[in-house]
Amino acid sequence: MTTNHPGTGTGEAIGDASSSTSLSLASVLAEPARRTPEALAVLEGRERVSYGELWEQVRGHAAALRGLGVATGDRVALVAPNVADFVRAYYAVQTLGAVVVPVPVLLVPEEAAHLVSDSGAKVILGHTSQLELARGCAERTGASLVTLGSRGSERSDDDPPSLTELAEDVEPVSHFVTRGPQDPAVIFYTSGTTGKPKGAILTHLNMVMNATVNAFDANDTSSSDWVLGCLPLFHVFGQTVSMNTTFRAGATLVLQPRFDPLQALELIREHGITHFNGVPTMYTRMLEVAPPEMRLPSLRLCISGGAALPVSVLERFNERFETQILEGYGLSETSPTATVNQPSIGTRAGTVGHPLWGIDVEIADPDSERIELLPRGSRGEVVVRGHNVFAGYLGNPEATRAALVDGWFRTGDIGVRDEDGFLSIVDRKKELIIRNGYNVYPREVEELLLEHPELAQVAVVGLPDSTRGEEICAVAVHATLSAGDTDQSVSDRVVEWAANRLAAHKYPRRVVFTDELPLGPSHKVLKRELRERIIREEQQASQN
Repeated sequence: MTTNHPGTGTGEAIGDASSSTSLSLASVLAEPARRTPEALAVLEGRERVSYGELWEQVRGHAAALRGLGVATGDRVALVAPNVADFVRAYYAVQTLGAVVVPVPVLLVPEEAAHLVSDSGAKVILGHTSQLELARGCAERTGASLVTLGSRGSERSDDDPPSLTELAEDVEPVSHFVTRGPQDPAVIFYTSGTTGKPKGAILTHLNMVMNATVNAFDANDTSSSDWVLGCLPLFHVFGQTVSMNTTFRAGATLVLQPRFDPLQALELIREHGITHFNGVPTMYTRMLEVAPPEMRLPSLRLCISGGAALPVSVLERFNERFETQILEGYGLSETSPTATVNQPSIGTRAGTVGHPLWGIDVEIADPDSERIELLPRGSRGEVVVRGHNVFAGYLGNPEATRAALVDGWFRTGDIGVRDEDGFLSIVDRKKELIIRNGYNVYPREVEELLLEHPELAQVAVVGLPDSTRGEEICAVAVHATLSAGDTDQSVSDRVVEWAANRLAAHKYPRRVVFTDELPLGPSHKVLKRELRERIIREEQQASQN
């Protein structure tokens, strides 16, 4: 039996339904292509692609992939920055009913090879700007390398095939493959802050529903909106909240291949960007570089996620650009959005808002093996259930059983829901510092330290201490450094200042300065790396 799908053409069968109910992430792009083919879908530099053109290109890429042997259910690694070729390749894989394995372009080949080998990907789609990484990954895994984008004039017989060129010489497939709602669509690898990255399996239901509720329930997104896509598309935040949500609403996505704060501000002004999605470091950097006279009258909505946004940054950004930042919360395992401040329900600075439509978020006893929910106002582990919760960790049933308990996903984050239902994230359970037997949550200390005028960025970590178990250390970036000041003199002032504002077991006894905080692919501060670096430097100093 053949089935016609919206915007897919003749109904020629190229895949079998896994159940009588079908759902495909490819429909997120196919639907606006059918409804508004002339509308602008993607703008990247000088390249402007309408929905009709983009969908035709995607179907051509899918035909080329099929010619290379990619079939329904196969895993395909995608190594590309925020360019139009990422979009074409991503939806081409979905059109075939295959599974995308995004590879962060900031990884080294050894790290990327783990993702490819663990996922079982047999094909790597590598953008020409990332060929060194893609080649290194292919060499280490034996996967076939296929390039994306223009190869230029310098070519050799040893060049891998180009999907971009192959797609120009084949007849596009007529429609996307039917998939079941619970079939895998994307495998995202966790950041690895607590160990080796694990592959979180997100289904078509996860991805389509998260894009839908982000577009139409959490926010009032329309086809007239312009969204700046500077969050990495290889990360679940950028992929769902920027790319898929934009296309679900039939809006326009303006891509920035690599985030640059001043260029981002110029793009907002030049194109009349209405939506900006970012992580806290992006908001901080844009505040730092914005010319005093710059105004952004079109920017009406900003979403912040990925890490805790200091209230001071939120308030300064809102005032400076006359807009509204809505802070949200989620993880790779929750597609990602679980909660967000929603104007229709109410917003509250310093919180991550309420659960999205169809999602439950509660606080549970973090020390219980079962899910024991706690009353409002209690501090405990954030647990999530709903259409956004992933299907499990690829090839890791033990980790899956530990994460999915009694129908809930255990996030590992510590939070509180107040009487009005607003969720506040206190910290990562695994980043908890225990000093002299007292629990210290780095988020609380960081929030306070960011109020100090001499500090621009702060990350708080626990260092081993033979007497107290752990000692609190703040790693900071200078906001200003006056003539005659040294790192030590500023450190002394900050420690004294914090001691007058925090309990004795909470304030940092050390403040270490660095030029910049190390960030992971999703722009989260790599606290484990910071901690290990400080310990290593101390050991080296003691030996000299």
